[in-house]
Amino acid sequence: MILLDSNILIYCYQERYGSLRDFLFDADNIPGISSITILEVLGFLNISKEEEIYYNTALTLSHLFGIDDKVIEIATLLKQKKKMSIGDSLIAATALLFSFTLYTRNTTDFNQIEGLKVINPIK
Repeated sequence: MILLDSNILIYCYQERYGSLRDFLFDADNIPGISSITILEVLGFLNISKEEEIYYNTALTLSHLFGIDDKVIEIATLLKQKKKMSIGDSLIAATALLFSFTLYTRNTTDFNQIEGLKVINPIK
C-alpha cells in the first residue's frame, strides 16, 4: 500500500498534476493518508471553498491512519535522529509502522530514514 504525503494531495488539486489523481481514485489500490494531512491541507487561512470540498472528498476516498501512541513513539525517534517537521515525522512514522511506500515530491525530507521506501511520482 502507499501512503500519500500531504504535498501529493495538494498537487492532485492542481490541473497541471491531474495525472496524480489516479492515486486517489483507484478503487483497487486505495491510498493511505496520515491524519496530520487533514491539518496540513485544510488548515490554511484562505483556503477556497472549492479546495476544501476537493480535499474533503479526497480524504473520504482514502484510508485514514490516526496518530496513536506507537506513531508518536516512532516519530519522536525520527526527530531525535534527523531535523524534520512534526508533520513529516508523523507521516514517516505512519509509513514505517505499516510498511507503506511513501509518495512525496519532497524525497530529500525522507530519503535518509532507514527502512522507509520513498517515491516521487512527479518527474
